[in-house]
Parts: sequence; C-alpha cells; structure tokens
Amino acid sequence: MNITLDKELIKRTSKNYIDSILLSNRDWKVLDIGCGYSANDYATTICDIQDLSKHYNDRNFVKLIDENLPFTDNEFDFVVASHVIEHVKDPKKFIAELERVSKKGYIELPTKLEDNLVFENKKEHLWHMDFDDVNLELIISKKLQVFNPILTVSTVQKLREYFRKSLVIELYWENKIDYKIIEKNIVNQMSLINLVRKFFSKKIRSILN
Repeated sequence: MNITLDKELIKRTSKNYIDSILLSNRDWKVLDIGCGYSANDYATTICDIQDLSKHYNDRNFVKLIDENLPFTDNEFDFVVASHVIEHVKDPKKFIAELERVSKKGYIELPTKLEDNLVFENKKEHLWHMDFDDVNLELIISKKLQVFNPILTVSTVQKLREYFRKSLVIELYWENKIDYKIIEKNIVNQMSLINLVRKFFSKKIRSILN
C-alpha cells in the first residue's frame, strides 16, 4: 500500500489504517517523536526529551536537546507525533519541524473533552485541539479547563477502547499541515458539579411543566 504525494492535505484517519500503511512499507524510515515509552511498533527511529535509549535498545534512539529536531531535511519517509503538540510551547515551530523532516505523517491528539477529563492534563497541556472538517485544518487554541477533571490517564486510555472518536483526534497529512491558532477562548469556566446540576435542573423543569 503506497501513498502518492500529489497534493497538500490534512484529513481525519485512524491509527489502525496508518499502521496498515506502515506494515505494507517496512522499508520506510519512520520517526516517532515524543512518544515516551509507547513508540509506534513500526518506528525505526525514536526521539524524546527523556533518555530512553535503554528502553529502545533494539532501535535507533535520539535524545531531543532543544526545539529543533536533530535530523536533516526529509530524512524520514513518515513521522508520527502522538499526543505531543498539546505539550509544546511553540506549536508553530514544532509543526514546521515535522514538515521539514518528512513529507507525510500521523498526528494524534486529545479532544477538548478528553483534555478536560484527565487530572494530569490540567497542568501538562498548554493547548486545546480541534479539527475543521470543512476547511481541513487543525485548530489550536490555548487550553481552557472548563470543568474539574475526574479521570486518570490510565482510566481514559481504557475508555478510548469504546469512545475513541469522542476522545481522540487522528490525522494524516501530506506535504503541509494546515492549521490555525486561536489566541482567545470565550467559554466560561465551570465546575463539573455545576454542569451536572444545570443539566438535571433543566430536565426536572421540563418534566414538571
């Protein structure tokens, strides 16, 4: 299964489909950036800010020193960035680096819902993510905690098995990653308790009326 790069695009996909492409192209040089201990099975090179060389002693590991990826232009056939962009201080720079080291890749991101649900994300994530299916562009906005988190990372990972499309954004891109950064959020913060209270209050009023 080969991909012909004849246009610029970014679109929704699925990790299963991406893995099927990588399985069919085992000769590709595949970079997984910022993956921690859960690198893509088909990654030939792994890059992270942590020194994980012992964990990935069967593959090429490169430690990331600064915001510049330590690779040459178009060094890779494919690049995977799973749950990374929401962490970086400068998403413009990071996206430009992805485009520089490869001409196609896979991006996985938490939805705003998942981002708000998870305790660990409250401090670690800097950006919220969405995808515009009409204009085919990634929408990046400053993180806004709408309600108090109630789940751990391990719990939400289990929930992804059943509610993946509600919790994860999966994107495939070629040549260019179209995106927009929105500086201001207009949603007011609220606690989960108040959110639930308002929901049931409305339901009760509708029954009584």
